[in-house]
Amino acid sequence: MYYVYVLRNKVNNYRYIGHCENIPLRLKDHNYGKIKSTKSFKPWHLVHYEEFRTRAEAIARERFLKSGIGREWLDSQGI
Repeated sequence: MYYVYVLRNKVNNYRYIGHCENIPLRLKDHNYGKIKSTKSFKPWHLVHYEEFRTRAEAIARERFLKSGIGREWLDSQGI
């Protein structure tokens, strides 16, 4: 299974959207500073995730959530 996940930094209220196969491991990588784009803003907390059968579906959803309409949808859901 593949997942699209949304992380939130409670200090700055930043949001990060990504995809992976193992959410707990990926969250650990973000919080240990192993991910270049997020290491300056830790700690991160998982606030939302969605499950997909294929990587292509997960990537398509990640791209949507990173778009303007996707960010609006996340905001409307309180994510």
